[in-house]
Amino acid sequence: MSESRFPPIAPGDVQGPLVTEAPEWFTRALAIEPEIRSLYVEGARIEYLLWGDVTKPGLLLVHGNGAHARWWSFIAPFLAHEYCVAAINVSGMGDSDWRDNYSLEVFAEEQMAVCEDAGFFKNDERPIIVGHSFGGFITILTGALYGDRLAGTVLVDSPVNPPERSSRPPAREFRQHRIYPTIEEAMSRFRLAPSQPSENKYILDYITRHSLKQVEGGWTWKFDPAIWQRFDIGNLSERLAATRCRIAIMRGEYSVLLPAEIGDYMFGLLGRSAPVIEIPQARHHLMLDQPLAFVSALRALLADWDHSKPTRRTDFPHGSPFEV
Repeated sequence: MSESRFPPIAPGDVQGPLVTEAPEWFTRALAIEPEIRSLYVEGARIEYLLWGDVTKPGLLLVHGNGAHARWWSFIAPFLAHEYCVAAINVSGMGDSDWRDNYSLEVFAEEQMAVCEDAGFFKNDERPIIVGHSFGGFITILTGALYGDRLAGTVLVDSPVNPPERSSRPPAREFRQHRIYPTIEEAMSRFRLAPSQPSENKYILDYITRHSLKQVEGGWTWKFDPAIWQRFDIGNLSERLAATRCRIAIMRGEYSVLLPAEIGDYMFGLLGRSAPVIEIPQARHHLMLDQPLAFVSALRALLADWDHSKPTRRTDFPHGSPFEV
């Protein structure tokens, strides 16, 4: 890990003019329609999207909290040249079923079940899981519990904080979703969490539209507002250290959740032998801020994993409570 060669820039200085018209690369990516599949995990229907040749190695993409699989629709086609790419809607979000209770363990089961259903374990090469934000928290546990079945995991701006910095989600008052009379009004209420500007309005419009569903009386959000009730995220530091496969970390240069010092802390937890990759001019939502830079960095990382050997130690001296 090295210090930045450039003086710091205030986050507000990064914002440029809003881009409302979708560029050609974006419309071309969306024109590649995925196959929509579903399966049942612990009684809930889990929907996922699938791009590419099923005979190629598997790559599972996992969205963040309150998001959905379509956050990856303009990213996945760029990865489908080398991989069969799946994007999951975890339970309680997107077009998957809601549950009465949620846990990271069940979310991890959903990840593995999608990999199984998509045929990823039939390939000679084991699958890779890429998780953004809350999806990375799930992926940390999946790597700790099932890493011997994976080729690697990539955590995209998913912070694992030291003890003095809370890793728990903020306390939220439970409120049922409001129903908006028109989709336009509903879309105008969309906000990123954590709050940040995003100059790529054409991407925001796309993911917002797919965040909504039509109900009696109008439009409302797809995600379950009760998902954080009685939810325990667990000890992420222990789970990260217990990862049983290759691992890499990607972070936005101006991320408020995973700043450079948190990247250093995670680097240390991983024995200082896992890559920590910074995407310039990006905040927490890397694929919205710098989608092509994110694609390039991820493709380069995965291409290296195709021919290099892992060096990170997995034999921790004190053992792991997550070993199976």
